[in-house]
Amino acid sequence: MLTPEQHLNIENRIVEVLKTVYDPEIPVDIYNLGLIYRIDLHDDGGLDVDMTLTAPNCPAADFIVEDVRIKLEGIEGVNDPQVHLVFEPEWDKEMMSDEAKLELGFM
Repeated sequence: MLTPEQHLNIENRIVEVLKTVYDPEIPVDIYNLGLIYRIDLHDDGGLDVDMTLTAPNCPAADFIVEDVRIKLEGIEGVNDPQVHLVFEPEWDKEMMSDEAKLELGFM
C-alpha cells in the first residue's frame, strides 16, 4: 500500500520519465505533445497509462509504446505497467503544452 507521499513521488517520476520519450519525427516529448491521456497509479504499484499518437498510422507506434513501457518498468514502485494505445478522443495540436507549441512554432 502506497502512502500519499509515495504515490505523489511515483506519479511525479512517471511524468519525468514520459518526458524522455519522443516521437522520432517530432522534437518534443510525448507528454508535452499531449499524447498521454491518463496515468492511473494503483495502491499496489500497478500502473495503467492511456496514450495516443499524433496520427493513427504513425510508423513509429510500436517503437514509442515499447519505449514508454520499458521506461515505466524501470521506475521504483511501479509494477507491471500497462500501456494502452487509444484513439478517442482524436489527438489535436491544441492538446500540446504551451512549451511544445512554442517549440514547434504554433505560438
